[in-house]
Parts: sequence; C-alpha cells; structure tokens
Amino acid sequence: MAWTYLFFAGLFEIGWAVGLKYTDGFTRLWPTLATVAAMVISLFLLGLALRDLPLGTAYAVWTGIGAVGTVILGIFLFQDPATAVRLGCICLILAGIVGLKLTSTV
Repeated sequence: MAWTYLFFAGLFEIGWAVGLKYTDGFTRLWPTLATVAAMVISLFLLGLALRDLPLGTAYAVWTGIGAVGTVILGIFLFQDPATAVRLGCICLILAGIVGLKLTSTV
C-alpha cells in the first residue's frame, strides 16, 4: 500500500506544481485554494508512504514523479521546450524511479 500512497502523492505534487502557474502569484482565489489543497494531500500521502518506505527512496520517487509529470504538462500546457536533451533527462529520471522501485524490499 505504501507504493500506492507514494504514487498518488506524486500525482498531487504534479497538481500543485502546475497549479502554482495558475495562481498568478497567489492572486487568484480558486487556483490558490486548489493548489494548497493539492500540497496538503500530497504531503499527507507522502507521510503515509514513509511509514513503510525508506526516506531517501520515498522522497526521490515522490520528487521524480513530480518532476517528470510537471515537465510533461509544461510541454503540453505551456509550450515549454521539448528538446531531445530535456526528454533524455526525463528518461534518466524515470530510469531512476524504476530502479528505486525494483531494488526496494517493500
């Protein structure tokens, strides 16, 4: 169950990272409230995952999911550059996430 919590914590991290763009510096009420809610949920789920997973593994996977998802959504929603080097680096992050999962004993 810890990995499920961690996966959803990563998804909510993507949500709050992207949500920050829509808050316009925390000047828009509803995007700000949604972003803060996503932050709280993400941290809560990370905390649940940390009951069973090692800290370093859980944190690296959580931030990795957030980073990969945020970059991908940035490309599609905000026309961030999708260069070969950027995509290659994202693949390296994904490889790290998979490697941490495969070598975990939980």
